[in-house]
Amino acid sequence: MEIKAENFIEDIVLKDLENGKIGAVQTRHPPEPSGYLHIGHVRNVMLNYGIAKKFGGVCNLRFDDTNPTKESQEFVDGIKEDVHWLGFDYENVYYATDYFQQNYEIALKLIKEGKAFVCDLSPEELSAYRGTLTEPGKNSPYRDRSVEENLELFERMKNGEFKQGERCLRAKIDMASPNINMRDPVIYRIQYNHHQRIGRKWNIYPSYDFSHPLDDALEGVTHSICGLDFEDHRPLYNWVVENSGLKNRPQQVEYANLNIEGVVIGKRHIKRFVTEGKISGFDDPRVYTLRGLKRRGVLPESLLEFSREAKVSKTNTVCEMSFFEHFVRDTLNKVSKRVMAVTKPIKLVITNYPEDKEEDIILEDFPQNETTTTRTYKFGRELFIEEEDFLKVPVPKFHRLYVGNKVRLKGAYIIECTGFDEDENGNVTTIYATYDPATKSGSDCNVKVKGTIHWLNQKHAKKVEVRLYENLTLGRERDENGEYTFNPNSLTILENAYVEDGITYTAEERYQFIRNGYYCLDSDTTPEKLVFNRTVTLKDSKHK
Repeated sequence: MEIKAENFIEDIVLKDLENGKIGAVQTRHPPEPSGYLHIGHVRNVMLNYGIAKKFGGVCNLRFDDTNPTKESQEFVDGIKEDVHWLGFDYENVYYATDYFQQNYEIALKLIKEGKAFVCDLSPEELSAYRGTLTEPGKNSPYRDRSVEENLELFERMKNGEFKQGERCLRAKIDMASPNINMRDPVIYRIQYNHHQRIGRKWNIYPSYDFSHPLDDALEGVTHSICGLDFEDHRPLYNWVVENSGLKNRPQQVEYANLNIEGVVIGKRHIKRFVTEGKISGFDDPRVYTLRGLKRRGVLPESLLEFSREAKVSKTNTVCEMSFFEHFVRDTLNKVSKRVMAVTKPIKLVITNYPEDKEEDIILEDFPQNETTTTRTYKFGRELFIEEEDFLKVPVPKFHRLYVGNKVRLKGAYIIECTGFDEDENGNVTTIYATYDPATKSGSDCNVKVKGTIHWLNQKHAKKVEVRLYENLTLGRERDENGEYTFNPNSLTILENAYVEDGITYTAEERYQFIRNGYYCLDSDTTPEKLVFNRTVTLKDSKHK
């Protein structure tokens, strides 16, 4: 079967296969285990795993664990879970630390060839010597050390004889290069921190720009697919590979990042909100980490379809929230069970309905499907309806309850509002109505009304907690310290909400609260108390 390229990266891969440049495709997914995957990583996951799968190749998961000060096993395990949750699998699991010995040996090779030197400049001096975008850098006074001296000093760095930051190993390239990344970049630093995987085995750590291309080449990667922010690093990537002595020559291919307007995904910002106690953690449903989205009820299919439809390009894409939410709703609409729930209840009494009577009504579980299962629910005299479904004084085009107006109670009868009670503050406490026994749903009723509202029988309603979410921050607005401003209304908790009883609610199921939105059970749920997260509202939340 002919394979067609769906984006410019696949086009590159396909041409490389067709012209014999490569025999088989191999990619890698290289996350840093210093945080959880977020929505911005979905595109990278899709491209690396998806392209390997599409072209019959291999994709390995390789953790870039070269920064022991920020990494932990917690993030390693979390990233593995997130990749599987998205529906992908890896051929092997590798770590950058697996290649430290080979990285070191290649560094020795560069020193012996006069292509690397030990530099004694402090970090501040290094920055000053580097130059600017318009001015070339200056050669380090240590650039012309002999090979023998460099080998001796590098060995002593490895043995832990110098202070952290006292010396580093730099590649000898070109301090006048217009690309600052090529101005004798640091390729090894002294690092004395305990590493969560290898302990204190190494006192020197390779830089990302050095280890990453070498690890790709050592692993057999054919296409190093990465974000557009690495485009300026590509000449250094190629220089490292070309001077490594390794036969494999991976090709770095960059794509543009995909963001959502107003969404903050930076680890530092999220960690600050966690530390300040404003959110519960990296899995808080307001956070756009994959585990936060999962807890909120977003399905992986929505994320994949969103990323796919946003297209892969060389230009950074910032989508509107409505574009993202379209895919969340579209997926949930297909699988969500419809239930009746009242999030802000007000009492409704059907005055002409017998007090001791109840009757079965039939409700469809999945009316969006051609075939659906059904359930029975009890209709009675005293009900709950949504507070917003009644107005003392109606506004134009309001087709729900007000005195003298008729509506249909979903699955049940047409009722007419006859009056209401209110407290001393003018708040409505009880609504009264009469029902027409000849108008039961499913009968040959010819009476037409403009509005249908949902309801719950007070005797068959289960009290639950409902959590509503808004954006975590006030857009991308920042305070005087450059920090994002927390949105105090990002979480609303409704502790007096109700859902149908008689239903076994599960964490795996998704629910559409009729006329309200899509919901799932939160991990805070206990046998005694159900907690629901609103994943997303319905497309039109202004019900009429």
